[in-house]
Amino acid sequence: MENKMITVNDMMLAFEAELKPFYPMEEIHGFIRWAFGYVCDYAPVDMVLKRDNLLSREEFLMLFNVLERLKTYEPIQYILGETEFYGMKIVVNPSVLIPRPETEELVALIIKENHEQTITILDVGTGSGCIAIALKKHLPKATILAVDISEEALIIAKENAVMNAVSIDFRKVNILDEGDRNTLPHVDVIVSNPPYITRKEMPMMERNVLDYEPHLALFVEDDDPLIFYRATLAFAFAFAKTPHSVLIYWEINESMGSALAEILKENGVDDFTILQDMRGKDRMMKVMLKHQ
Repeated sequence: MENKMITVNDMMLAFEAELKPFYPMEEIHGFIRWAFGYVCDYAPVDMVLKRDNLLSREEFLMLFNVLERLKTYEPIQYILGETEFYGMKIVVNPSVLIPRPETEELVALIIKENHEQTITILDVGTGSGCIAIALKKHLPKATILAVDISEEALIIAKENAVMNAVSIDFRKVNILDEGDRNTLPHVDVIVSNPPYITRKEMPMMERNVLDYEPHLALFVEDDDPLIFYRATLAFAFAFAKTPHSVLIYWEINESMGSALAEILKENGVDDFTILQDMRGKDRMMKVMLKHQ
């Protein structure tokens, strides 16, 4: 495909024709909006009003690159190097997960229940920093500490915090390591969207996730799928032994709510709620640990 007087409409038709074997048409139209928004700074209405405009050579080459990479199932967020989360622009690359709408629901819940409070929040497994940054934006009185085991992820998270003009304390911490956990201060709220997809679920995953997103942030071993929840709970219990209550918000695997509830009950915790996402799936859990 060469740039010989290529119009916006020509390029849109090329996206539709060449991506049809790979994606549903609705998804292709989403790619078109994203690509033209990024490359040409077009709003959706511009796709109609400017459909006969000629593309510059630079615009053509950038759009053509997006088109070719989409054929390999590479996520468009990684191709463009950014995505949107809770109304903010977030930089992403293959060292961090692409934020999901379900995680926005978790953020909305935390903001609603902790509005105007002067609290300290710990984000465990921060990745791109999207949760921590959104919380700081909407809970300006809160102090936010965000940890991750991945140095590459922390670089992206720090970049996103600067880009969104928020101050967050980012630290490299392995929550599975008790020594690392003990370096963290007391907090009022813990939020975590940890790895929770089992290896046996991998065959059901889409190629764009399996081939490109970081497995470190996605998958847990089949024989211990709740390892990160148990580690976070152990960390929180250390606070509950002091005159201090801790509120935990977790994003969870829809199939593991009952198993996680059993772990809580075995540890004498009965103040918890499993919450559904917009599709009616068990996706969040709220836990209150009161001081003993």
